[in-house]
Amino acid sequence: MEPALSQLAKLTAAETHRLDRVIVAISVNPELGTPVPDTLLRDYVDDVDEVRVLYYVTALRQITTVAYVEA
Repeated sequence: MEPALSQLAKLTAAETHRLDRVIVAISVNPELGTPVPDTLLRDYVDDVDEVRVLYYVTALRQITTVAYVEA
């Protein structure tokens, strides 16, 4: 968890806002992303906010994410 916190601290306010918008969209509709073959992962790219998120939804409908915010 510590590496994630240090990465979040490096994001600008604008990057954080872009990422938040995408995470909200996924939380409303976890099926937005494209399934990654042979894994439980889904891959979602938001071309407007220029954010890519790899995530999976657990059996309890919790969402775990790994995000990439483009410059």
